[in-house]
Amino acid sequence: MSLAGPKPQWLTFDCYGTLIQWDEGLVAAVEKILARQPGATVDVATLIRVYDKYEHALEGERPHRSFREVAGTGLRRAMEELELAYAPEDIEILTGGISRMPPFPEVVDALGVLKAQSFKLCIISNTDDDIIAGNVAQLGGHIDRVITAQQAQAYKPSPRIFDHAHKALGVTRDQIVHICASPHLDLVAARDMGFRAIWIDRGTGREPLADYASDETFPSLDCVPKLFSTSPWTS
Repeated sequence: MSLAGPKPQWLTFDCYGTLIQWDEGLVAAVEKILARQPGATVDVATLIRVYDKYEHALEGERPHRSFREVAGTGLRRAMEELELAYAPEDIEILTGGISRMPPFPEVVDALGVLKAQSFKLCIISNTDDDIIAGNVAQLGGHIDRVITAQQAQAYKPSPRIFDHAHKALGVTRDQIVHICASPHLDLVAARDMGFRAIWIDRGTGREPLADYASDETFPSLDCVPKLFSTSPWTS
């Protein structure tokens, strides 16, 4: 087992893409946005790619912006770059459906098993409190704590959000294991800050970091409680 060290008190999770079906929901929203553009030749993948570029850049700027503002500004800039007509309704299409995005099929049961294994469960997410509330409500009551970018006033991969979470939970870095789907947000922080991490690689095409390997990699969340049930910790 490469997750050497003490048994963690807390398991922390990325939300969107790890627990919640983010890519599927984003594609559906962008399809609706493009359907409002008669004659547009831009495809879904292109608009998402350009939007992601602006979103991530805005998240790294100071002062902190809410996720709604980041998403709205990023979408407007992406649509302007692609010569699409932006309307305020477009951002409502993008952000309004996030809270309704469902969990992956195995997630609720897997979280229940992890709770039964005596772990405390926390989400650390690049979002606003009101947006994520609807997603957490779909997770079977298993989540003990939610830390958002809104609370930390910082977005991943900044260590500010993780430092905020660790302080809020009252743990040191060796007392948590972080479970995530994003190499370029969460695993960057794990590499730079030195906490243990499990990558849930759901086959979306996200590339691993060239200079870092997660402690474990699995295709779905239900592999995690199986590992923890058979692998002893050092203390």
